[in-house]
Amino acid sequence: MTLTTKTLTSGFAFPECPRWHDGALFFSDRHDRRVVRLDIDTGAAETVVEVEGQASGLGWLPDGQLLVVSMVDRKVLRFDGRSLHEHGDLADVAPFHCNDMIVDASGRAYVGNFGSDFEAHEPLRNTVVARVDPDGSVHVAADDLAFPNGMVISPDGRTLIVAESAGARLSAFTIEADGALSGRRVYASLETAPDGICLDAEGAVWFAAPATSQCIRVREGGEVAARADVGEGHTYACVLGGPDRRTLFVCAAPTHVSAETVRLHEGRIEMVTVDVAGAGAP
Repeated sequence: MTLTTKTLTSGFAFPECPRWHDGALFFSDRHDRRVVRLDIDTGAAETVVEVEGQASGLGWLPDGQLLVVSMVDRKVLRFDGRSLHEHGDLADVAPFHCNDMIVDASGRAYVGNFGSDFEAHEPLRNTVVARVDPDGSVHVAADDLAFPNGMVISPDGRTLIVAESAGARLSAFTIEADGALSGRRVYASLETAPDGICLDAEGAVWFAAPATSQCIRVREGGEVAARADVGEGHTYACVLGGPDRRTLFVCAAPTHVSAETVRLHEGRIEMVTVDVAGAGAP
């Protein structure tokens, strides 16, 4: 089954890391260096906070404060509604830019990174997923991952799935009581590189596949169950949201190259209704 999305709104540089939270769609407009809140009924987009180091992964602490990845300086920042504060410094564990992040119900943040400067044609290097605990302490949660990117956590809080972009696979881990990751296994080997991901109530994962202009729904083991086609451009991330969590929101753009995204400002949010509602986080 292949679905076709429609454009909800456009005019962004490079939308990434969408999250459905408190009745609205939040996402990072990475190359415009800001976090955006989008009212899906009116289409009104407002800047929540500007992030000079380029905003990426988003999540919320139990007290409602926003966590945001500051990519180029490899930090997790905390926004209290007025100003940004350093929450965790990943420079000692992440060798290059940090990217996506998932925050669990206890406020533990799991953060991926590029591993190397692939845009400058450096060789791809396996790298770590870091964990930032609520007190700001930083730990290596898992290592030897091929460009760890989008992540989800199951509804029971016991399983973390991470998209390994350079490995063309989704890998799953058991989350221990202290936040440690164990029991690594392959959730699905994929036909193409995954970027941002989300989880549904049947345990299937939707992943953005930049090379295909699609988001693809895959079951554990690798069976492709559905596709959502955005037409032109590339897909970079997706989330299931809306009042019933049955709307697949997709971040799309013509390119990921920063200078071009800023020049074009043709990034957009696509949407389509799906049969199975979202589950877990994000």
